[in-house]
Amino acid sequence: MDLRSVVVCVALAFAEGAMALLTLATGSYQLSIAQVVSALTGGETGLVHDIVVEWRLPRVAATVVFGAALGVSGAMFQSLMRNPLASPDVIGFSSGSYTGALVVLLVVGGSYTSVAAGALTGGIATAVLVYVFAYRRGVQGFRLIIVGIAVSAMLASLNTWMILKAELEVAMAAAVWGAGSLNGVSWDQVAIGGALIAALLMLAGMLSRPMRQMELGDDTAASQGVRIAVARLGLIVVGVALTATVTAASGPIAFIALAAPQIARRLARTAGITLAPAAFVGALMLGAADFGAQHVAPTPLPVGVITVMIGGGYLGWLLFAEARTRV
Repeated sequence: MDLRSVVVCVALAFAEGAMALLTLATGSYQLSIAQVVSALTGGETGLVHDIVVEWRLPRVAATVVFGAALGVSGAMFQSLMRNPLASPDVIGFSSGSYTGALVVLLVVGGSYTSVAAGALTGGIATAVLVYVFAYRRGVQGFRLIIVGIAVSAMLASLNTWMILKAELEVAMAAAVWGAGSLNGVSWDQVAIGGALIAALLMLAGMLSRPMRQMELGDDTAASQGVRIAVARLGLIVVGVALTATVTAASGPIAFIALAAPQIARRLARTAGITLAPAAFVGALMLGAADFGAQHVAPTPLPVGVITVMIGGGYLGWLLFAEARTRV
C-alpha cells in the first residue's frame, strides 16, 4: 500500500472515531462527549455506563465491522469483474443470501449461526447460478452483471412470495429484518460476526495480490504464475461469505458494497481497487447512514432505507457514466 493510501486510511479512521463518539452521545438520553469517553474508559457506572456500553456501543461496533466487510466484498467483486457496477447487491448475491436466510427464518427458525449458514448457502448457490447462466466460452463482466440483475429480480419476487405465505407475525418480523436494520444487533452477534469477518478479511488480504494481478487480464495474470480458476473461486467464496455474514445479522444493506470501493479508489488515487481504503470507507458510510437513520426522521428508520436512498442516486450516476464511456 502506498503512502497516500496509508494517509487516507488514517484520516478515515479518525473520521470514524469522531462519528462513533457523536453516535454514542446522541439519542433520547443526551450525553456529553466527556461522559462517553469516561464510560468507555471505565470511569462511569450506573445508567451512563449502561447507555454507552450496553445499549449504544454494540450498534456502533456493528457499523464499523459490517461496513468494512461490505466495502471489502464490493472491492473484491469489482476487481474480479473489472467493472464498477459489479457489487454483490447489484449482481444478486445479496438477494441470494437474503433468500437463504429467509428460508431458515420462515421454515426452520433458529439462531444467528443457522441464519448465517442459510445466508452463506443462498449466496454461494446464487453465485453459481449467475456464473453458469453468464458463461459463454468464458465469462465477461458486463454479461454477468446483466444476468445477475435478472436473477436478483427473480429472487426478490421469490422472497416477497415467501413472506406473503408466512404467518402474520413471522412475516412482519421478516419484512422488517429484510429492510436492513441494526436495531436488534447485540454483543453476541457483533462478537460472532466480527470473528467470522476478521477471519474472512485475513483470507481477503491473502488473495489481494492475485486479485490485483487479475485486474490486468487473465492471460497476463496466468503468465505471472496466478492459478486463475483457484483465485477466482477463492475471491467469490470470500466475497459472498462477507456479504452473507452481514446479511445474517442485519438483513440486506444495499449499496455500501457498490459505492465504497469507488469512493476509496478516488480518495487514494490508485490505479486499481485496494481493499484497506474500501474497508475504511465502507465502515464510515455505514456509520453515517445509521446515524441518519436514527436521528434525521421523526421516527428511527432501518439503515437499509437510508443506504437505498443515497445509493439509488449513486447507481443512476454510475450507469450514466458507464453508458457515456461506451458511446
